[in-house]
Amino acid sequence: MAEKRQKFVIPIVVMFFMFAMISFVTNMAAPFGNIWKNQYEWSGMLGNLMNFLAYLIMGIPAGKMLTKIGYKRTALVALGVGFCGMLVQYLSSLVGADVATFTVKGAPVMLNFVIYLCGAFVCGFCVCMLNTVVNPMLNTLGGGGNRGNQLIQTGGTLNSLTGTLTPLLVGMMIGQVTKDTAMGDVAPLLFIAMGVFAMAFLIILFVKIPEPNLGSVKKGEKDKHSAWSFRHLVLGVVAIFFYVGLEVGIPAELNFYLTDVDGKGTGAAIGGAVAAIYWLLMMVGRAASTAISGKVSTRTQLTFVASLAMVLVVVAIFMPESIRVSMPGYSVSEGFKMFNVPISALFLVLCGLCTSLMWGGIFNLSVEGLGKYTEQASGIFMMMVVGGGVMPFIQDQIARATSYMTSYWLVVAMLGFILFYALIGSRNVNKDIKVD
Repeated sequence: MAEKRQKFVIPIVVMFFMFAMISFVTNMAAPFGNIWKNQYEWSGMLGNLMNFLAYLIMGIPAGKMLTKIGYKRTALVALGVGFCGMLVQYLSSLVGADVATFTVKGAPVMLNFVIYLCGAFVCGFCVCMLNTVVNPMLNTLGGGGNRGNQLIQTGGTLNSLTGTLTPLLVGMMIGQVTKDTAMGDVAPLLFIAMGVFAMAFLIILFVKIPEPNLGSVKKGEKDKHSAWSFRHLVLGVVAIFFYVGLEVGIPAELNFYLTDVDGKGTGAAIGGAVAAIYWLLMMVGRAASTAISGKVSTRTQLTFVASLAMVLVVVAIFMPESIRVSMPGYSVSEGFKMFNVPISALFLVLCGLCTSLMWGGIFNLSVEGLGKYTEQASGIFMMMVVGGGVMPFIQDQIARATSYMTSYWLVVAMLGFILFYALIGSRNVNKDIKVD
């Protein structure tokens, strides 16, 4: 057994690295939205929506790719696509801001924004495929159960680290958003991303990755069952749709709230830095989960964090804006310092400790006992990550129609479903289906 674990060390490390890249790519969308939001008020979460919309289209095909060409080749395709997506986003900074394509509400929409959205969409294909590879691979390498969840949470810790650094880096490059702020201001970050994709491609090309179920389903073979036959997978798919929506929506809307220069806004860099604390706490939470997952069940952890998160968000909603606390932030003129922000920001940021455990927990419970249906389930699972684009977009529309804090009632409702899943929906009631 020890020899087997040692054999898997390199594949596990590679999966961890890919887990970190997923967050690096995904978390560029919301802070980039601050650039475009200044030009198009309605566009704040549109890049994020395009990024996650790709999951809806690519989820099931990515699962089929795992079955047909395996984990390694699927990962290589994903990295190539990711490089192209970053390149397209960079090209948007080279197009003049005076070239219009069509109008929305009587205002012209420029070609550079359309190109950026295309780049965000292509990047979405990349992270969908990477997610489809990484999660079942780590769960398999860990042998499923608590150990599988432990490896996913460890990878999630690195995912949160890059999630912490990305909005902070983007915020530092943007500084205070003005009418002159453009994608060219963050071009260095895009070059770094392209370099990381190229390096990762070369590393994975020469690393042997186990293919546990490659070829398990023979061509022409028919099965009266599928991953959809398992109730706990179906409900898990809904839970992950809501989870990714609230994971992205909590810090993204908080960033907009703190950046709002029409009220008591604190600037894009400070808003980004405060929101980055949320991702930092996700890293802390996942590290803690890694330490206890061998002893505390996934179901127990998910129940606790879903309940606590609901309490924190409700408290944030009811806290008056006049009550303010000091939180660390960054501005171009003053560097790092403590800034006064509404106390609601503190409670929302603390939610990062709770959301940190949800991804690994929901995935682990959803694929438990699926056997040969795991790859198909992973593809279905990734398809519904589109919730990370849909639900924050809906939340942002609610915020524009009412207020920032009112929009967080949507988050409370989504947390309620996740709590239901942890308590009841995650139990496998289809054990009679043969999975080997």
